[in-house]
Amino acid sequence: MAKRSNEQWLSDLRNPGAEQEAALADLRAIILAGLPYALSPYLRRDDARFEALAEETSQDTLLRVLNRLDDFQGRSQFTTWVHTIAVRVALTELRRKRWENISLEALLEDDKNLALRRLASAPDLSPERQVESSDLSMRLNRIINEELTVKQRQALMAIAIHGMPMEETARRLDTNRNALYKLLHDARLRVKKRLAAEGLSPEDMLASMDGP
Repeated sequence: MAKRSNEQWLSDLRNPGAEQEAALADLRAIILAGLPYALSPYLRRDDARFEALAEETSQDTLLRVLNRLDDFQGRSQFTTWVHTIAVRVALTELRRKRWENISLEALLEDDKNLALRRLASAPDLSPERQVESSDLSMRLNRIINEELTVKQRQALMAIAIHGMPMEETARRLDTNRNALYKLLHDARLRVKKRLAAEGLSPEDMLASMDGP
């Protein structure tokens, strides 16, 4: 593998032909060599999914690098910049795959058991606090169902309750990130207003989940 300066990487990648092909092949090898360590907290090297993810990541990363050469500012080694892009691509794909077989409709159905799931996550509550927490959780669930549109409920439950990434939620709802922010903002505002009308506050909902 040829050793290149930052300037040489840029020069080789900007010139279609043998030099570009050699540079891309070297970058691919660098990406594949670095991914096992970078992804070790999330996916083991011997996991059956790793090879396909690594290959997909390397191809996607190379395309992004070629399209973004002008974005490289030279504040680090060029290969470090490429590696950072590769890790982001891989983690985004891992998050997407985690949710690919879960529908937003299934999340809404699952949230019929929101109160029970919250109690299960706080087993140390006293019996009195369990009753209070269950009541508040069911009231919150009722308010969400009554106040929000289906799309608002899907967005709020997917992101706030289940932790679905913004990008994946936006894709599922056939919208973009900015529109999703607006959707979430409006949904939260409507819930807060209804909570206030019923004499509750977001702080009440959080306090109900604290220990005795």
